Amino acid sequence: MRRPTLPTHRVRSGSVRLVALAVAVGAALTALTAFGAAPAQAAGYRYWSFWDRAGSGWQYATQGPSTARPADGDVQGFRFAVSADSQDASKPRVPAHTPLTFDGICAKTPADGGSKRIALVIDFGTAADAPGGEKPPAERTVCARVGGDATSAEALAAVAKPLRYNSDALLCSIAGYPRTGCGEQVSQTRKGGSETPADSAAQNDSGDSGGPSAGLVGGIAAVVVLGAAGVWQARRRRTSG
Repeated sequence: MRRPTLPTHRVRSGSVRLVALAVAVGAALTALTAFGAAPAQAAGYRYWSFWDRAGSGWQYATQGPSTARPADGDVQGFRFAVSADSQDASKPRVPAHTPLTFDGICAKTPADGGSKRIALVIDFGTAADAPGGEKPPAERTVCARVGGDATSAEALAAVAKPLRYNSDALLCSIAGYPRTGCGEQVSQTRKGGSETPADSAAQNDSGDSGGPSAGLVGGIAAVVVLGAAGVWQARRRRTSG
């Protein structure tokens, strides 16, 4: 016995819904593909970040320079750049041919009883991160000899005046740079030439933007659209058989 045929309006409405769903899903995934392939752009802040040297790498400091009390022999760094957060922040660089060790930086500053020596790396950043009309000085290393209970801010003040702070005690300027501004929000876009090759390699090692690749999303979109079309054709054959 021949199977009764479904009403025509049900078949058509079902097929229309399936096609509409496939088109909608495909369009959404295509938009996601375009979004994932777009250059990363986000709000960032132009400021001095503060770092501790641990072994052979830099670690973002867990305290501010006004409260941190380094020990004799410590290496600390300051970097001026545009960063979205601590994970995005650029690490301090050192001048060419300068050993990034305490002994290399403080070799010419003899120890003195009752004081401590702190090796400081001060990186004024790149022209791409500089405020309008300003040119960053070259990065420098310096050895600060301060009292045994001195903070990192006091060590910095001993070798890199003038310093400038805002009303919230945020470090705004080291050695007079920059002349104006303090932690202002800017539109941050990754720019070619704004990072050194070492910075770029470090960011590449940390992974991509976190979104799916364009090829993966495009493949999923194709599978969904083809699958929906297949279901629609199967139902059409059953109803016409």
